[in-house]
Amino acid sequence: MRTAEELLAEIAAMKQHDLPVRGGQVTAYVYDTGRPEVHEAAALAYFEMLEVNTLDPTAFPSVVEMEKQVVGEVAAVLGGGYGIFTSGGTESIMLAVKAARDKAGRARPNMVVPVTAHPAFHKAAHYLGLEVRAVPVDLETFKVAAADVRERIDGETVLVVASAPSYPQGVVDPVAEVAAVAAAAGVPCHVDACVGGWLLPWLREAGAEVPPFDLSVPGVTSISCDLHKFGYAPKGASVVLFADPAMRRKAYFAAAAWPGYTVINATVQSSKSAGPLGGAWATLRMLGHEGYRELGRDTLEAARRLREGLAAIPGLRVLGDPAGSLIAFTSTEIDVFVLADEARARGWFIQPQLSYAGIPANLHITVTGATLKGVDAMLQVIAESAEAARERGPAQVPDGLVEMVAELDLEALGDREFGDLAAAVGVDLGGGGQPGMAAVNTILDALPAAKREEILVRFLAVIYT
Repeated sequence: MRTAEELLAEIAAMKQHDLPVRGGQVTAYVYDTGRPEVHEAAALAYFEMLEVNTLDPTAFPSVVEMEKQVVGEVAAVLGGGYGIFTSGGTESIMLAVKAARDKAGRARPNMVVPVTAHPAFHKAAHYLGLEVRAVPVDLETFKVAAADVRERIDGETVLVVASAPSYPQGVVDPVAEVAAVAAAAGVPCHVDACVGGWLLPWLREAGAEVPPFDLSVPGVTSISCDLHKFGYAPKGASVVLFADPAMRRKAYFAAAAWPGYTVINATVQSSKSAGPLGGAWATLRMLGHEGYRELGRDTLEAARRLREGLAAIPGLRVLGDPAGSLIAFTSTEIDVFVLADEARARGWFIQPQLSYAGIPANLHITVTGATLKGVDAMLQVIAESAEAARERGPAQVPDGLVEMVAELDLEALGDREFGDLAAAVGVDLGGGGQPGMAAVNTILDALPAAKREEILVRFLAVIYT
């Protein structure tokens, strides 16, 4: 039998090329308070609830009490409602879509979403059999217009979506106007506040102008809020709130047509650990409203300095007017994908975003509570990386490769051949470390969305084989 120390050493070896989860040098995927004692308390509570199964709340009443407290705290901040604790934003969104679909009972249901809405809505539509009607956004503000939403609603529409904020450019859609249009058509309106739900209220208290976006807005019928983002809880922790308890019941699933144990699920998953619930509960208790207010003030100040600093770097331009925590910037003079590689080589991960629907390729930064201490260092790295990218020029892609990939029948291509194709643009799918991705992103950026998706599916299949 192996010892715990041996296993931990083996894990450490596997993690040697991982991006760091603390310190603020990774500007996506992780959320850091900069307060180690908070994360340690959450880890202890997570471990305490690790083996508790949320499948049967009558067997483990601690789950019911803990979830009621967590959901109640979120509801108290976001306009009331009736909630469910979920594993993340995608599951929260999935349940909101299911509830809207089941309530409407349409034969050919559709939902109306801005092009900037999270792909979780497309995933929910794919799983649940809905049509997605995408609405373009203004290419200066990156917000959806209520009038454009109205045009796409018909008798089969079961849900309208707005974001607070949308992830790509960090702007808040005009929630009140969109919700009013939905209400006038008799259609539920979901606000995706997975990113902003547990941040915008604290930014408002810190003096930021934050428009109404939660369940207090007339016409908003559900809202999703991730606690593992700006709630700083361990993954995965999210809450979906419904204004109407009858709508929450539509999110549930029950099965009695079998001879086994009673099945009633509030979430997509059945058996699951209560660890994330314990971690979220502890994080909320550790920080309290005052802790979140302080983190909100730090986030707001870091975002302000970051926007101003980016604007001062030659060739860079911030997109839109971010609400505070999410900032995207682009350039017509510098290849942003090369800039991202240069920053990665300097120890900083800045998230590339491909062009879509008239929005240019850009780089995305998520500002967290830990960003303020390192904002000057981040700006220095971005400035150095921008200059290096300017000197390098655009990513080099072999002539004709984009056209060849566009015409390629990927289903006829074996995994080995796909790996060879990736190697031709400098990506070793079997290697470790942090790869340069500029050439790959350049190729993906030149392809239509459907072909991008095909390639991404093959990429995932190969790296896990």
